[in-house]
Amino acid sequence: MNTLKQKLTSRKFWVAVASAAFIVLSEGLGLNVDSDLYWKIITLALGYIFGETAVDIARAKTTQSTEQTTYVVNNK
Repeated sequence: MNTLKQKLTSRKFWVAVASAAFIVLSEGLGLNVDSDLYWKIITLALGYIFGETAVDIARAKTTQSTEQTTYVVNNK
């Protein structure tokens, strides 16, 4: 349950939801959004999501390395 709460409060999740809604509204309802603006918004959203994912991965690796170092030091 905690994992679901984390996902629902994730900014990456909401950016993805907003981007999907934008795509559906612009494509499905024919809102005639300028093509350049359309792709800039989608590119910006994807860049944010991938950038934050890279930061999360780096943070997880750093945390894992710190935990392993602490484990080794404490078990000597």
